[in-house]
Amino acid sequence: MITKPITEQVVKQEWSKIIIMARNNGFPEQIVHKLRNKLVTIRDRPLQPQPMQQHNKKWITFTYYGPAIRKVTNLFKRTNLKIAFRPTNTIYHQLVQKPKNTNPSGIYQHKCNTCKNAYVGQLGSR
Repeated sequence: MITKPITEQVVKQEWSKIIIMARNNGFPEQIVHKLRNKLVTIRDRPLQPQPMQQHNKKWITFTYYGPAIRKVTNLFKRTNLKIAFRPTNTIYHQLVQKPKNTNPSGIYQHKCNTCKNAYVGQLGSR
């Protein structure tokens, strides 16, 4: 009713239906009036300027070493740079044994540096 282009007579009819429904369902009329006033205020306020376009921003990556790196990256907040973090603890770094066998088939085992659990896998020849 507030946002649609309808005549003033239809708006009055619609508003009276809303008031009747609210009263029949136990809602105080003052709440419905406050809601209508709020919606009209939102509709009538001027448009806010749009924020800076996202397509002008460039992405850069930092290796995450702990909370201190966040302080460094906060320096870039008001620039055209977007920050992405990459971890230092990757699966590659967790492997104790690197496969030494160049044979494309066989069974292998990799142990984790942190928890000492092992992953056993099998390679098959094509």
